[in-house]
Amino acid sequence: MSENRRPPLRLKVDRSVMIDAANVEVIRELSDFPQRLRGGGVAIGNFDGVHRGHARLVERLKVRARQAGGPALVFTFDPHPVRILRPEAAPPPLTWTDRKTTLLTRLGVDAVIAYRTDEELLALTAREFFDQIIGRILGVRVIVEGPNFQFGRHREGNVELLQRFCRGANLDLEIVEPLLVGGQYVSSSRVRELIRAGNVDAANQLLTEHYRIRGMVTHGDSRGTRIGFPTANLDAIDTLLPGEGIYAGRGTVAGRTWPAAIHIGPIPTFGLKSLKVEVHLLGFRGALYGTVLEVDFFTRLRDILHFATVDELKQQLERDVAAAADVYARDEAGGSRT
Repeated sequence: MSENRRPPLRLKVDRSVMIDAANVEVIRELSDFPQRLRGGGVAIGNFDGVHRGHARLVERLKVRARQAGGPALVFTFDPHPVRILRPEAAPPPLTWTDRKTTLLTRLGVDAVIAYRTDEELLALTAREFFDQIIGRILGVRVIVEGPNFQFGRHREGNVELLQRFCRGANLDLEIVEPLLVGGQYVSSSRVRELIRAGNVDAANQLLTEHYRIRGMVTHGDSRGTRIGFPTANLDAIDTLLPGEGIYAGRGTVAGRTWPAAIHIGPIPTFGLKSLKVEVHLLGFRGALYGTVLEVDFFTRLRDILHFATVDELKQQLERDVAAAADVYARDEAGGSRT
């Protein structure tokens, strides 16, 4: 190490935590990194959305980690580094950290390192990141990445530099080619474009599980209740919203699920121009105010429409609810992704 190199990154006390019922092991910080998690393989990246391209990379990671005789680790960042470096340029996320961790674990990784991104980490050069994080702390024998992988301060490191570092440290490096679907590469950016356009059907074909948002249920003005279709009004949504429209999907609260008809957009029949996110849970009885509701999107049913009378709106809502119930039943019968 050169004389002007900074001292090693100071690492904080770590506790592993468990997410969901999937026994997900999440390493939030890296002091006292468990010895049992060393000696295998790692893939480093944001893994936003956990799409099929990520799944392809994880499959190779698991194979190479087994060959090395150790665990398969994913190292990801919380939050995305761009949110600290250039917050105005940060894309809206497709997943929150706990959801991302659950999806990665369902793909079969042994542990997820969801490192709390800070200025100290982002200041590390490519050489320092490789030596301190990959070498000294993780102690892996193999690294699995995509061809566009970049690392270190100002994203100065690329796969060519990583290959040189690996040769010098006697580590194996495998570069996994991106997945092509429909003649285009699967990427978080592509998924984001489809969701923003409301094409959740196509987005779901690229994801490993249905696209999901979450939000806090807040008080509305009870319009839905008055016309026989009570809705949960969602606020504080921390991921990308699908484009305006009516969707069929599923709502999950406190571990239980219901079929859902989902409204995103204004409500022109009542003269409301602001964007609303309202979820009608079919068959649900009770209060949801103050709870967190997670919503999966199965398919887009129709555009937002203006109706001349409330009765016409109610008739359309009846058709929407019937369509949502049918979509949910077919999804359940097909044993599709959760």
